[in-house]
Amino acid sequence: MLGAQGVVSGQIAVVERQGAGRTDLRSAVIYLEPRGRNVQASGGRPTPREAVIAMTGREFVPHVRVILAGGTVAFPNQDPFSHNVFSNAEAGPFDLGLYRRSASRSANFPRAGIYPIYCNIHSRMVSFVIAVPSPLVAVVAADGRFTIPDVPEGTYLLHAWHERAGARVTREVAVSAAGLSGQRIVLDTRAYVAGPHLNKFGLPYAATREDRY
Repeated sequence: MLGAQGVVSGQIAVVERQGAGRTDLRSAVIYLEPRGRNVQASGGRPTPREAVIAMTGREFVPHVRVILAGGTVAFPNQDPFSHNVFSNAEAGPFDLGLYRRSASRSANFPRAGIYPIYCNIHSRMVSFVIAVPSPLVAVVAADGRFTIPDVPEGTYLLHAWHERAGARVTREVAVSAAGLSGQRIVLDTRAYVAGPHLNKFGLPYAATREDRY
């Protein structure tokens, strides 16, 4: 039987560089990591163990996918040319190899963490899989407000991540039976610069390679 449960809520604030494009806060990921125990939750952001990120129009769709640690993501190729999905994330690097239209391959995400996902053929293709340690994941509104319902009483690490903010923001919180409100999280995006990444071999992409596929 579950004990008392409450709602954790708050607001994300963003510090942006002057002239930079506005940060889409709906792609932020906020979640709770229980300290020394497992929890179950029935609300919040859907957090599956199996998910899909499609490749279509030289893009990963969706751009950000949240799954439970230990889960699997399928990467179906819906383009008329080949893709090679890979990640060099410390939490669990992988390389799915080259495969053509209508084929699909899957990767496992064994540990909680941030997994940048790339295509070794098309350098502009980028997505992120966020593997979380519990289903206590927030739904973030466009204005930055967030809620995590059905949180059992206890002590947690609250994590907040956004692509433009670099490292995660982490703090310890104590959730009572009445919940926890008024959490203000500041994400500093001033250092964000959209730049090139390296291919799976750790080398720059060839300038004309993308045009041949």
